[in-house]
Amino acid sequence: MTDPRRILVVANETLGGTALIDAVRRHSDAGDVSVHVVCPQNAPKHGYVIHESTVREAAENRLGLTVAQLREIGIEATGEVMDPDPYSAIMDAMGEAHYDEIIVSTHPATHSGWLRQDLISRVEKDTAVPVEHVVDLESDREAGKRVLVVANQTVGGEALINQLEEISEEEGAHKFVVICPANEGDESRASERLAHTLKRLEEEGLEAVGQVAHTDPYTAIQNALQFYPADEIVISTFPETRSGWLRSDLIQRVQATTSKPVHHVVVEDEG
Repeated sequence: MTDPRRILVVANETLGGTALIDAVRRHSDAGDVSVHVVCPQNAPKHGYVIHESTVREAAENRLGLTVAQLREIGIEATGEVMDPDPYSAIMDAMGEAHYDEIIVSTHPATHSGWLRQDLISRVEKDTAVPVEHVVDLESDREAGKRVLVVANQTVGGEALINQLEEISEEEGAHKFVVICPANEGDESRASERLAHTLKRLEEEGLEAVGQVAHTDPYTAIQNALQFYPADEIVISTFPETRSGWLRSDLIQRVQATTSKPVHHVVVEDEG
């Protein structure tokens, strides 16, 4: 029996995109493959102070979802977060193991810093390994496939859980990313609330990952949309009389700047 062909997949913001998964599937249809996914972590575009651990956690979440997608369709897959520079990440990976082919996934040329760096040509020249370039088009993504959920103290509220279940039931399978903008000094409790919510969603059969995010919810959302491409946004708050987010017009600001459908869920104090 021959060993499976080893494929190195390289992607960051386009991890999990339809075009990338389909490309790997085509290789798998032609014979056994073993896939290793490399995610060069990036830096956020919004906010002044971002902890490196936050950026890495976002990359690890995207990576985990993609590896899970590949395994669901029967493809052996592993992954790791690597150097922020994609060229360095690829060369490091090639130095650690042999790969028969490389698949690089990017945004279209007008939005891709990797293509402006001439990444594909440089990798083809310096690795002598066939390189397939996959362009991720947002129009190829399934409608409603990814939902960004934003909540802090209301993250475990029944109204929010019920809303996410309703979205999944009405529109089919979704991948939920839950971010919890934590107040300074509240990070530990925010992590506990988030972990409880992710467990609840898992028990309900909903696929979800999450992380504690930037203190300011608007900044947290802008960063999250860079890290996690989303089709729609769910924002959970207390009623207006108790919600600083609503007093700062968060819902309207997000609607005006993201062009995404925004669902507002009000969670009454269940304490």
